[in-house]
Amino acid sequence: MKSRNTTNTGREWLKTLYGRRFRSLYLELTRLRGHPHELALGMAVGIFCGMTPTIPFHTIMAVSLALAFKASKITAAAGVWICNPVTVYFVYKYSYKIGSFILGFAHNTKIVAPVVEAIHRGELFSAAIEILGAGGMVVAAFLLGGVVLGVICATPSYLISLYFFKALVSWHKSRKLSKA
Repeated sequence: MKSRNTTNTGREWLKTLYGRRFRSLYLELTRLRGHPHELALGMAVGIFCGMTPTIPFHTIMAVSLALAFKASKITAAAGVWICNPVTVYFVYKYSYKIGSFILGFAHNTKIVAPVVEAIHRGELFSAAIEILGAGGMVVAAFLLGGVVLGVICATPSYLISLYFFKALVSWHKSRKLSKA
C-alpha cells in the first residue's frame, strides 16, 4: 500500500497563494482608519478620476482631489483601478460616445482603437498623445464623457462604499466588545 504524499500539489499551492493574497487584502481593508464618510468619499473620488481619459495621471488626480475634499487618499488611489487593462476599452469607448453625443457630433469609435492599443502596450503617455493628436473636439468629447461617466459611477460607489465601511466599523466595534 502506497503512503499518501503529504507535500502540497500544484492546486493546493495555488489555493495557499490565493488564500494568502485574500488574507492580506482582508487585513489591509480591516486596518483602514478613518470615518466611513472619508473612506467612501475617497473611493468615489478615485472612481471618478478612473473614468476620465487622463490615464497617466489618475492616481495623482485622485490623491489631489482627496486632499482637497478631505477624503481618504488610500481609498482614492485604490478607486482609480476601476480603469484597468480589462475595463480600459469600455471606459474610453463610452467616455468618447457620451461626450460626442452631448457635444452633438457623430462619434467614430475608430478613434478609440489606437488609444486602447497604446494602453495595452503599456505606453500610457502615447495614449494621451493619441487623444490630444485627434483634435480639439475629440479631446473635449473624451473629457466631457469621462466626467459624465465619472459622476454616474462615483455616485453609487459612494453609497455602496459608505454602507461597506459603516458595516466594517460596526464589525470592528462588536469584535472589540467580544474580546473584552
